[in-house]
Amino acid sequence: MPRLFLFTGLLLLTASALAQSPTVLPERERARVVDELLDDRFTHLLPELMRREGIDCWVLISREYNEDPVLKTMLPATWLSARRRTILVFFDTGTALEKLAIARYDVGQLLKGSWDLNVQPDQWQALIDLLKARNPKKIGLNFSPTYAHADGLTYTEHGEFWRKLPTEYRSRVVSAERLSVGWLETRTAKELQLYPEICRLSHEIIREGFSEAVITPGITTTEDVVWWFRQRVTELGLDTWFHPTVDVQRADAARFDHLRTFAKRPAGEVIQPGDLLHVDFGITYLRLNTDQQQHAYVLRPGETGVPEYLARAFRQGNRLQDLLTERFKAGRTGNQLLSEALDAAKKEGITASIYSHPIGSHGHAAGPTIGLWDRQQGVPGAGDYPVFPNTAYSIELNAAVAVPKWKKTIRIMLEEDGFFDGQTFRYLDGRGGRRKSGRLGGNQKGSGQIKRVELT
Repeated sequence: MPRLFLFTGLLLLTASALAQSPTVLPERERARVVDELLDDRFTHLLPELMRREGIDCWVLISREYNEDPVLKTMLPATWLSARRRTILVFFDTGTALEKLAIARYDVGQLLKGSWDLNVQPDQWQALIDLLKARNPKKIGLNFSPTYAHADGLTYTEHGEFWRKLPTEYRSRVVSAERLSVGWLETRTAKELQLYPEICRLSHEIIREGFSEAVITPGITTTEDVVWWFRQRVTELGLDTWFHPTVDVQRADAARFDHLRTFAKRPAGEVIQPGDLLHVDFGITYLRLNTDQQQHAYVLRPGETGVPEYLARAFRQGNRLQDLLTERFKAGRTGNQLLSEALDAAKKEGITASIYSHPIGSHGHAAGPTIGLWDRQQGVPGAGDYPVFPNTAYSIELNAAVAVPKWKKTIRIMLEEDGFFDGQTFRYLDGRGGRRKSGRLGGNQKGSGQIKRVELT
């Protein structure tokens, strides 16, 4: 019987060479965990963020199936969408946080319904009456030119609110952009107990996908593996926030093109010995997301390990990761991190491209953008946002390395999820997780074996 590791009751993973069906929580238990995390965030995180941003009243408004991205993260597990018009109000008294819903019923167990239809039949007027009763100094609304995540108040809802709001209150209305971003980007201590396990589960799925259980060299195509990943996620009862990609680099005349790799890659390339495989994959579980890119090499006949020229290329990719994460410091902007890391890479002779991003409640999440693949000079707006403690990032980048044996330059495309605690940066499940390797078919010695190009 394979040895089992139990991680705080959330995931069940094997330690055998190939991943055995990881076990995730049943839906009822997931709901319990999600609501406990949400309660903790409301109780401990939100008051701190509202005081940091100087907003004592935050109003979020959404209609069913057109949810504000922030409001959607505040709904209990049993609410899969807003209902009719859902209005949430958070009011900081200075000593306590009121959590109210202008609704005919409570929003789960966490937000108290505060609209009595028999007393005030107009929902908008009920909201205005509540604001008048509390007389806030600042009223935060979700509109933002920079972050879609913080721009969830629709034109119609804003217009209705503005028409009802008394003139003397209008000067108190401010953008809740930074409050929204803070809510979305900040990870709590309880979430950090789970996040490494979620990243580990994502790594395990990649390991299984890059194994003989899925790939037979000379037969299996990259598109076969892509759809295996999608199906595996479904079978495990998980979600994914983007369609995965699988591509190959090999000793041929093809040259790297970013769009070709991630958006316009040839359909159904057959995987062959000598291929350097690459996957971009992520999952959603317990309202947290992963985003990972890893490689594997399929051995040629007579080979027993990854060729040194590829191992050397990966060392440059690892070094580029270090040059970026070593520069994380609270208060630095995404553009500053990008510029400093690229300058350091240039001095070390690394041809670098950096396009890292926050991760958490969303895959491409709110927070400081650290480059885009087509904007290496900096990203106005999102790149000017500072790094805060207790935030998570996908360290996504590539190093271009000449491989004379292949007569071409290849890209070592890496992406791993990590956490910045305000002092140091660490990867949530290491760089590539635990070491594993498996065999990929083939009758000749070494031929067809897969060797994962692991990160250390």
